[in-house]
Amino acid sequence: MKHGLWLLMLWSVLEMQAQTQSLTLPTDTADTWQVSLITCGPGVEVYNQFGHSAIRMKNASRDIDLIYNYGIFSFNTPNFALRFTLGQTDYQLGIQHYQDFVDWYAYCNRDVREQVLNLSIQEKNNLIALLNENYLPQHRVYRYNYFYDNCATRPRDLIEKCLDSQLQYADDMTTTATGQSFRSIVHEFTADNAWSQFGIDLCLGSEADQPISRRMMMFIPLYLEQYFDSAVLLPHEEKNLSSREIKENPVQKTTIPLVAESRQVVVIPEADKLHPDTPFTPFRCFTLLFIIVTALTIYGIKHRKSLWVLDLVLFATAGIAGCMLAFLASFSEHPTVSPNYLLLLFQPLHLLLLPWFIRKVKELKRSRYLVALSIELTLFIILGAVIPQKLPLAVLPLALCLLERSMSNIIISYKFH
Repeated sequence: MKHGLWLLMLWSVLEMQAQTQSLTLPTDTADTWQVSLITCGPGVEVYNQFGHSAIRMKNASRDIDLIYNYGIFSFNTPNFALRFTLGQTDYQLGIQHYQDFVDWYAYCNRDVREQVLNLSIQEKNNLIALLNENYLPQHRVYRYNYFYDNCATRPRDLIEKCLDSQLQYADDMTTTATGQSFRSIVHEFTADNAWSQFGIDLCLGSEADQPISRRMMMFIPLYLEQYFDSAVLLPHEEKNLSSREIKENPVQKTTIPLVAESRQVVVIPEADKLHPDTPFTPFRCFTLLFIIVTALTIYGIKHRKSLWVLDLVLFATAGIAGCMLAFLASFSEHPTVSPNYLLLLFQPLHLLLLPWFIRKVKELKRSRYLVALSIELTLFIILGAVIPQKLPLAVLPLALCLLERSMSNIIISYKFH
């Protein structure tokens, strides 16, 4: 049923787009337009668990009530998975009926909030002109970037661009002394989905741990909503004042709040929200794997068994993961995937040299690669805390598994000979 409704929703969006190929929002000399920032709560899928933003354009006198949505994409795009991996995913601006949009998010058990913006008639007309331009066929498609150019940053930039007055945020938006990084914010919104968090952590490199500014934090719709809520518009005569002067000068009392009114459009009780929860977290699963590998390793050393099949599975899996991370770090346009220090653990060499060192293992002979790997993995585990990248705890039992198997084969080779 859910799949059928999703197809119905998709058909509705495409139909609306087809009907509005030549849509042009009319400007008006009277104050008939209401402009709002719409913020939707997180979902449960990887691509929607960080929330969503859109712009609502309402004109009751003309019977217009539309959502301008920069989050339209299709899984049916040729080579979607590869393009997403390479950071070459294209999103587009779509237009939906407001009520259809709200009904869909209500069905998905996701909150919807609205912030009506305090824009002048001229500023609303400026925004209309920008939206009309953005929706032209040659402009509506854009190269999506999760952290820098997405469904939240596009509406923010468009709203800022339409203003004749100066937008003043309550906080310093440029300092990076926020205690936040891209990774820490990702962790905040994936706290209920340990596997999703682990997968993203594997892909993000050390650049994701660099401190970021509040403005950069607005790639998350909920942070955009929060900073809009406390922002003010400065009259023309105050545009040249610095942030410090604005805070110290009594003239700040003449500022106008950016948000004229906030409304909760859809309220989902916490008990009805879906929170993926499983006792089988990555750390628990990999710790169990480590216990099993330890038991098998003890058996192998005691009976002088190479257990080469176990090594084949472990090192081949780690090598495949390493090839994927190396490909991502080398060729992806995503700005935060390189350098990735997890390549010290998940190495493509595990896969490339697999036939040679597995042959040594089967013959109970010492492998120079496993000797070198034992030293490297020992240093990786001991010095992990000082590596300039926040490593997921779940990789520790995996590192111990590889170290254990490397050292056990060295021990067996010396015992046998």
